[in-house]
Amino acid sequence: QVQLVESGGGLVQPGGSLRLSCAASGNIFSINAMTWYRQAPEKQRELVARITSGHSTNYKDSVKGRFTISRDNAKNTVYLQMNSLKPDDTAVYYCHAVVRIVGGIADYPYWGQGTQVTVSS
Repeated sequence: QVQLVESGGGLVQPGGSLRLSCAASGNIFSINAMTWYRQAPEKQRELVARITSGHSTNYKDSVKGRFTISRDNAKNTVYLQMNSLKPDDTAVYYCHAVVRIVGGIADYPYWGQGTQVTVSS
């Protein structure tokens, strides 16, 4: 009933920038927190940045000052602007959203399929 579709990943040189987008679609009544996670090879998935419906944000320490999360509630879309990228940022980036569907009485989590970000010279 709800789909999250990420875009914007790719290959970038160290110091470069990328902007990820995640658009939610379906029978959506409201979206609470929207979050970007990432998972590097042989590592656990980790939270990168989160934004609430009221636009409060929090970030993983290693990306503070380099990444910015934002959202457009009218478009049900969350963005992640990534600047000054480092090789350690290489990972699959996943979008996560807590969604209430139309007629629903509770919020449920949904995941996107992931988008690869590779930082390499």
